[in-house]
Amino acid sequence: MLLRSKVILSVYIITFLLGLPANLLALYIFSVKIHKKPTPTDIILLNLTVSDLVFLLLLPLKMHEAASDMVWTFSRALCDISTFVFFSTIYTSSLLLMALSIDRYLCVAFPFQYRQHSRPWFGVATSLVVWAFSMSHLGFVYVVEGKTVMDDGLNQSVCYDNFTEEQLNLVLPIRLELCVVLYVIPLLVCTFCYLNFILILSRTPNLRAEKKNRAIGMALGTLLVFLVCFLPYNITHVQGFIIQGSMDWRHYALLLTTANTVLDPITFYFSSSYFQVTTKRILCRKRSATCGETPQNNNVDT
Repeated sequence: MLLRSKVILSVYIITFLLGLPANLLALYIFSVKIHKKPTPTDIILLNLTVSDLVFLLLLPLKMHEAASDMVWTFSRALCDISTFVFFSTIYTSSLLLMALSIDRYLCVAFPFQYRQHSRPWFGVATSLVVWAFSMSHLGFVYVVEGKTVMDDGLNQSVCYDNFTEEQLNLVLPIRLELCVVLYVIPLLVCTFCYLNFILILSRTPNLRAEKKNRAIGMALGTLLVFLVCFLPYNITHVQGFIIQGSMDWRHYALLLTTANTVLDPITFYFSSSYFQVTTKRILCRKRSATCGETPQNNNVDT
């Protein structure tokens, strides 16, 4: 097995083993919380978890591909589906994180107006728009890029690789546009919202330090996901457009995006007392009094 295939397979296996149970737990927790008292924040977080789970459930296909030295042994239809899910969930996550940052900023910047006008259907509508925008955007890429499974002359097929020069002339500008519209803009919005979010919280004297630290942790965790998981991959779009080709390190940059599915539940845990208490109850399987009391819902703590 090639070294690149071994690295890719190892990362996929670790991501799957850590990310799947963590996101299933998050799905359960947010589902229960929404059933009790839905908020736009909880609905957006639930959709973020669903996006991660969809990615993880199709990850075994990519694991099998890596184990086969990047030779695609399944049908072309499965290649199309797995590729579409793989890339669309990356940008669905970035857009949902942007929506979450706007929601959190409005919560602390305009607390009275937020409480008065905030409705659960805002979260539903926002999530639907995000899913529709990201999926239609990536669907357009499919139409333009043409074949995603191509024969290499050795009776072996590869999935979403080995583009011709003609295809690259179409792919590279679209990748650059994806970087700007679905990454750079959400990053700028998140940075603006969370920097002001942190600034406002730091100037709020009557907010308990514990709640303040959890809220700031959520903001910093989200920005960390943007920089660590998504930035390297999107840099390859810019570099690829400049050199008019694909780089070898693009495969490794893409691996970092999978860490998003593991970092998201970790961010949820450390930023939400509700998430912490519910997780402890599930893991301990003891009565509520033993593992802790459920905190009251508030607009800062998710």
